[in-house]
Amino acid sequence: MPIPATVGAFAIVPSNDLPGSIPFWERLGFERVGGDAQYIIMQGWDCEVHLTQAGEGPWAVPAAHNPFGVFIRTPDVDAIAALVDDLIIRPGGVLRHREWGLYEFGVAGPDGLLVRIGWPSRLMAAKS
Repeated sequence: MPIPATVGAFAIVPSNDLPGSIPFWERLGFERVGGDAQYIIMQGWDCEVHLTQAGEGPWAVPAAHNPFGVFIRTPDVDAIAALVDDLIIRPGGVLRHREWGLYEFGVAGPDGLLVRIGWPSRLMAAKS
C-alpha cells in the first residue's frame, strides 16, 4: 500500500518490540501503510504515528519510566474510547471534559507509552 499524502506533524515513537506494538495501534483504529523491519508507518483518524525500533542512547525506552507520549487530536474520541475501553487509564484517564478545555482520555501503550486521545470540548458540544 502506498504511503498517503497527508499534511501534518507526526510522532516518531521508539518501541522495544516493534512487531509487538502493531496490534496496539491497530486496536486504536490505525493500519500499517508503510515501513520496513526497523521503521513502521501507521495511519488512522487522519493522522500518522511512525514507530521505530528502540536501541541504545536517546532512543532507548526505559521499561518503568517511558518519557515518550502521543496525543491524537480527533473529533472521533468516543469511537476510539469504545475500541479500547479496557485500556483506559483509571481513574485519571477516564473519558471526560478536562478543565483545560479538552474532551479526552488516556491509555497506556506498548513500553508504557502514554497515548492521549482528545478534541476541544467546545467543538464536541457543537458536534452533539
